Amino acid sequence: MGEAIGPMLASAVAVALSPLPLIAVLLILASPRGRANGIAFTVGWLLGLAAVTAAVVAAGTALNRAGATPTWPSWLKLALGAVLLLLAARQWRERPRPGRVTAPPVWLLSIDRLTAARSAALAVVLVVAHPKTLVPAIGGAASIAAAPTGGGGEAVAAAVLVLLGSLGTLLPLAAQLRSDDRSRHALGEWRAWTATHNAAIMTVVPLLLGAEYLGAAVSGLT
Repeated sequence: MGEAIGPMLASAVAVALSPLPLIAVLLILASPRGRANGIAFTVGWLLGLAAVTAAVVAAGTALNRAGATPTWPSWLKLALGAVLLLLAARQWRERPRPGRVTAPPVWLLSIDRLTAARSAALAVVLVVAHPKTLVPAIGGAASIAAAPTGGGGEAVAAAVLVLLGSLGTLLPLAAQLRSDDRSRHALGEWRAWTATHNAAIMTVVPLLLGAEYLGAAVSGLT
């Protein structure tokens, strides 16, 4: 089981640090229907991430049975690493310049009008359609599928991936449910910190994880 959990930890942390879902859940929790919509968003996130993880692990396990020494994990990591480096480069080029204000995504402006169902759907979309979440999720699940462990070990490692990758939504929701002054203050600090460091996180995390994927791919292929 350790062979499956260890290689995917960096990917799980990258999913958890994805700023866009964190910004979304923090704004949802600050909306008039914050508690109900926050719970729905978190459930949608967990289900979306679990579905991606299960699909990749199942596909990888099937590929493993097709050959004695599968090379698909290395080729996949090579492709994912290249994508992450390209995303980091694009984010660096599009980073906010001093004195300029970057307009937020249109959907962020309508968060106050979301229902619980739409909040859950938004979370699923941020898992499956946001590259800086989807790519590390696929990479982490591929690491689990490539590990020399059985079905039970894969299931536990997949659960750990989903749990760690969901901390960015679970922790703010837990703070909101406590409903005390310290929790509200913490949520306000998280919102301010995320807004300040959003561009840096979205550049550095894909850069580091992309380099890690490329190194693992080269090592596996040679």
